[in-house]
Amino acid sequence: MARRQSIHIEGYQHRNPIPAAARVGNILMTGVIQGLDSTTNSVPETLEGQCEVIFRHIRSIMEEAGGTPEDIVKVSFWLRDPDQRPVVNKEWIRMFPDPESRPARHTAPGTPNSPYLVSCEFTAVLEDGR
Repeated sequence: MARRQSIHIEGYQHRNPIPAAARVGNILMTGVIQGLDSTTNSVPETLEGQCEVIFRHIRSIMEEAGGTPEDIVKVSFWLRDPDQRPVVNKEWIRMFPDPESRPARHTAPGTPNSPYLVSCEFTAVLEDGR
């Protein structure tokens, strides 16, 4: 068995030959996660819709890797308009309701001409043996 495990989630693929995430031991790191809705194969037009899809992908990646959102230690977001953080915060608080148990987070300006209003990547530390 390979030391590194590629993590794929149904209906979500990068255009290039890379997985959604990779795991080595108990460390999980994702590639860029975007708001492509795998059920419709489209990108929602609103930031709210794209955030809902991204957080759904986060949950799916963690489940496929054998973890939960509680295992996430850091999330980086890129927002086309960084002043729109409150929209991300709504889903963030839904996923991480306990203010004493939230991952670190960084938000930076995104690509201005991209169809994606938001994208992210994250790192998780899973329990051994999962």
